[in-house]
Parts: sequence; C-alpha cells; structure tokens
Amino acid sequence: MTIDSAIVQAFTPKGVLRASINLGNPILANADKTTGAPGGVSIDLARAFAERLGVGLELVVFDAAGKSVEAVANEQADIGFFAIDPVRGAQIAFTEAYVLIEGSYLVRESSPLRQNEEVDREGLRVTVGKGSAYDLFLTRELKNASIVRAPTSPTVVQTFLEQNLDVAAGVKQQLEADSRAQKGLRLLPGRFMVIRQAMGTPKSRGAAAARELSRFVEEMKASGFVADALRRHHIEGASVASVTR
Repeated sequence: MTIDSAIVQAFTPKGVLRASINLGNPILANADKTTGAPGGVSIDLARAFAERLGVGLELVVFDAAGKSVEAVANEQADIGFFAIDPVRGAQIAFTEAYVLIEGSYLVRESSPLRQNEEVDREGLRVTVGKGSAYDLFLTRELKNASIVRAPTSPTVVQTFLEQNLDVAAGVKQQLEADSRAQKGLRLLPGRFMVIRQAMGTPKSRGAAAARELSRFVEEMKASGFVADALRRHHIEGASVASVTR
C-alpha cells in the first residue's frame, strides 16, 4: 500500500516515527523482565504502522498514561496509545478503539463496600493513577467521594495501602495481580467503566494523517492482527473492539 508522501512527512517531522509507549498499563505494554525492552500490543501496532509508512521507529517510553499523553499533545511523539477521553481530545485526534479494557475497584476484605455503586459516598477516598483514564473519568463522575492521585497506575495499590485509603481504582488485571500478591484484598464485582483504548496523533498533523491512522486501526482489527497480538502476549480480560469502518 502506497501512502502519500505528505502524510508520511506529517507523521515523521523528525525523520522517524516516534511512538509514545505507556508501561503503566499492562494490557498494552510491559518491560521485559530480563532485558528491560518494552513489548506488547501497542509496540506491535507501532512497528506495523512504521512499516506501513516505510520509516524507522523510535519508542518514547513512559511509566504513566498522563506523561504519555503529554508527549503526543506537546509533539514530542508522533503517535500514542491511550484511552479515548474528551479532555485529551482537545489536542489529540483519536482513532476508534482497538481494545476494550475493564476498570475495577479494589478494597480490603474488611471493607463494608460490596457494589460499585456504593463507592461514591461522602468521606470515602478513592486512589487512581494521576492522569490516567480512570482519573479523568472519576474526576467527572464522583460527586461525594474524594480522589487521591498516586504517581502512576502501577503504584495505585501501594498508595492505597500506605495511606490507608478506602478504594483503589484501575485496570482490572493490574488490581487482580496486586490482590494475589497482597493478602486481605478483594475486587468489587463487575466494572465501573469500560476503557476504549485507541491510537492518537497530534491534531496539528492534519485531517489526512488522522484519517490514515484511523484506517490503519480498522484494518488491524479486521485482519485479526490485534486479536493475535493479545493472544501472543497472553493478555486476558481485554477484548478487540468492533470494526467501525
């Protein structure tokens, strides 16, 4: 497939495709325990898109979603992988979602909380990763409970325990792993939100570039590439979003 050179230039003002990678979301990316090299669904998609453009790939790696978003919004990266959110959409052109991820609440075994609907109570303190999709969503949705922001999503449970908070909110799979490692914790049943993970590029790159990125994502879903990547990286609890165009 031949892509117009103007679109390639729009994505690669520095000569390579710079992909912002968030290691704070284990569904999308992880650092190899031996080499430290990032790997995962988002890295696979970044490589495939760079190949489509016919350019080299540079990974710009962060430990939190907020930092990864800022890199794209400030044009320190050319593409990124984030949850769709209207606040982020002010500066970033999003594709449709390629993966759907559940957001869950975690509490202590002794907590009186049993349902997600019970969390938004006066006096309760909920911790989330600063700048994460959960932070943005709960900042809008919680009317009575207060929010305490952990530095990153992977440190949410640590912050929850150290500060003796009431609820931890985040990626279901991350909270499940933390609850297995730390006794006396449980997840509330169900989910409080569904995260629609998409690719994005700075709006300043133009409508044609945004359309090309959207076309790529739809093709990756339709071809089975995303589903294969989830299986290859042994990701459970995430589903491929429907093809929309």
